[in-house]
Amino acid sequence: MNEKIDNKATSLLRALGPIDATMIVMGSMIGSGIFITSAESSRLSGAPGWLLLAWAVGGVMTIAGALCCSELATMMPRAGGVYVFLREAYGSSIGFLYGWTLFLVIQTGTIAAVAIAFAKFLGVFVAAVSTDSYLVPPISIGSYAISLSSEQLAAIALIALLTWTNTRGLKVGKIVQNTFTFTKTAALAAVVVIGLSLGWNVNSAALASKWWDSWANGWSPQVAQPGFTFVGGLALALLFGKSMVGPLFAQTAWTNVTFIGSEVRDPGKNLVRALVFGCGSVVVLYLLANVAYLAVLPFSEIQHAPQNRVAVAMMNAVFGHPGAMCMAAAIMISTFGCDNGLILSGARVYFAMARDGLFFQKIATTNRFHVPAAALVAQGIWTAFLTLPRTVTTNPATHEVSYGNVYNQLLEYIISADLLFYLLMVAALIILRRKKPEAERPYRTWGYPLVPIISILLAGLLIVDLAWLAPTTSGIGILIVLTGVPVYFFWRKLAAA
Repeated sequence: MNEKIDNKATSLLRALGPIDATMIVMGSMIGSGIFITSAESSRLSGAPGWLLLAWAVGGVMTIAGALCCSELATMMPRAGGVYVFLREAYGSSIGFLYGWTLFLVIQTGTIAAVAIAFAKFLGVFVAAVSTDSYLVPPISIGSYAISLSSEQLAAIALIALLTWTNTRGLKVGKIVQNTFTFTKTAALAAVVVIGLSLGWNVNSAALASKWWDSWANGWSPQVAQPGFTFVGGLALALLFGKSMVGPLFAQTAWTNVTFIGSEVRDPGKNLVRALVFGCGSVVVLYLLANVAYLAVLPFSEIQHAPQNRVAVAMMNAVFGHPGAMCMAAAIMISTFGCDNGLILSGARVYFAMARDGLFFQKIATTNRFHVPAAALVAQGIWTAFLTLPRTVTTNPATHEVSYGNVYNQLLEYIISADLLFYLLMVAALIILRRKKPEAERPYRTWGYPLVPIISILLAGLLIVDLAWLAPTTSGIGILIVLTGVPVYFFWRKLAAA
């Protein structure tokens, strides 16, 4: 029988078992990133060895973070997860800034981006779904615009559908999550098997490219990043750090399972299993998928895959057009399941914030299905809005105007901030060991203190690297986080009134 949570009179239920929790981890991680981000990473690093190393180091950070997070999650298996960990370690202000940034762009922007990716691949099968088939043509506002295309409408419809299904109860949400995660994991495994068994031709990157000599592959720092002034090994090291951005974002969202900690049965065991097994499985699959790309495609075709769709290019090379269509269908399944996991778990953070008096009180309520429906709806409305704004770019040579999506730009801005919260979460483990030594810890981090120290050092190096390479972008990311400061004081004052 489900155990009711009697914490501040909530009605959340412990209805998730070990498989359900693991599917949340894997399903939230596997979206569209693994199928496209290797193109940009390969352009920045210039050699197969560096590409695989970027994914491997990202994997080390993910697994090390999961080991640290497991102790915190089993120590405090509450709704909100990382928000609660940061609140307990640093105070309510830091916890709020994390939750605020999550709501403003990290969680909602990712949901919007994945929904648009779903819509783009839906357009492969339904011609009416297109980025330039407008119901409301772009309305320019300076260097930005607002529009509603059939592609944007399809993305909004997906967000609305998954938000609605998750308001129907945790059982419905977990059925959708488990079904789609099993399916897309099998699809990703099939990509690996096909690439490793049918690849290895003489023109493939694995055989025809220099594995570690980027310059021998026609790479140069100035081509990889126009305007770059560094040369030699230092340039490669700096750009290698930047090449990890894609792999890291493809591997994020594993913390989402902590957001639903109060709904996992026997969290002392099941959260650890979900985090370690789920993250480990995805990291291995991601590394093997990149080996498969290298086994099938020449390195230049990975770097310049149409619209960065490396997986589609690989399947097209093996099976022709039918293979590309199968890959498009697999990515639709992947993005559908990914968005479900992000929508399901993200709402629990805002629910926890509202219970602390730091968000609208309606968000702190649950419906008759024992889920935070108001938080789900609020998240869905803001996410749908993020699909509407567009960036405006004019080609100086042809004067042709093209439109991008603002949330992509916001996610670029938030990279350093996201890494900073990762660092703070890992450091919270060390702080709480000292601050609350008597607290019950069903799991204690393996390799402590070496594992958290390695995580902190890697995250710190990447933050410095990105701040050096893109100070404007990193600075705007920090400013987005700091917009939460006045909001925090507003809610504190409101709660005290």
